[in-house]
Amino acid sequence: MSLSFNFKKSLTVILLTACVIGGIDSFAASKNGKEVGLQLYSVREAIKSSDIKTVVEKVGKQGYQIVEAAGYNDGKFYGMEPAAFKALCDANGLNFFSSHCGQAVPDKAGWDKCMAWWDTAIAAHKAAGVKYIVQPFMDKVGYESIAGTKRYCEYFNAVGEKCNAAGIRFGYHNHSHEFGQVDGQTIYDCMLKNTDPKKVMFEMDLFWITEGGKNPVDYFKAYPGRFELWHVKDLKELGGSDAKMNFKPIFDNAKTAGMQHYIVEVEEFNSNPIDGVKQSLDFLLKADYVKQ
Repeated sequence: MSLSFNFKKSLTVILLTACVIGGIDSFAASKNGKEVGLQLYSVREAIKSSDIKTVVEKVGKQGYQIVEAAGYNDGKFYGMEPAAFKALCDANGLNFFSSHCGQAVPDKAGWDKCMAWWDTAIAAHKAAGVKYIVQPFMDKVGYESIAGTKRYCEYFNAVGEKCNAAGIRFGYHNHSHEFGQVDGQTIYDCMLKNTDPKKVMFEMDLFWITEGGKNPVDYFKAYPGRFELWHVKDLKELGGSDAKMNFKPIFDNAKTAGMQHYIVEVEEFNSNPIDGVKQSLDFLLKADYVKQ
């Protein structure tokens, strides 16, 4: 029996095993070469009606490669210890690489308490193997004046420095209101100009920036390399009949943006959440302009 035949036989066994363990959809996604992420906020209702383990298993079988959590609290993820949640994701072929959490900017009296909260959060994320922590909000301080926005920038730089020390990247996720103006300046531009790129990256929500009246590509060109993560989002499921987004020119500029990973997030559905995120995954797997 030739060495070549042995190699081919072994490869076939490995690939068939991948189909059995990860499901046919998971194997198809892996073969496709695209690492599509899912923000688990998308399936929050499914988690409530069943449990996190069941939902993670379903997401893994669908073919998602990576997940971003929205369930950190008091050192745990969805009520599970960091190592246990990581193991759950690993067992279902999912890389738990990113997580949403955060705190509002503290005043001087509350600074130490807030930093202690971050120390606990960062330690939990490091124990889970997470590579990105993303804060998805500011309170009214960040929107009422440019001085308030700059307070947030100083705060985010401090948190980013802590994250860097743990080998984690820190970033901010936008909604639409960051593209409004205050004191004659666009809030988002102020954030980009007053945060240190070595300490703070940006997770651009492609739908919300568009809803805010701006073009993602304009920001990629004005601030190249700052947008390491993307939320790929539309009005509802990706590729639906009510779709508003044109993703091709955005993905065509992924290199300029500095994009490392893209993550599906669906906030509203025409179908049920599990079917809706599968539809969104299939849309991206079939899109020839999505290269990675």
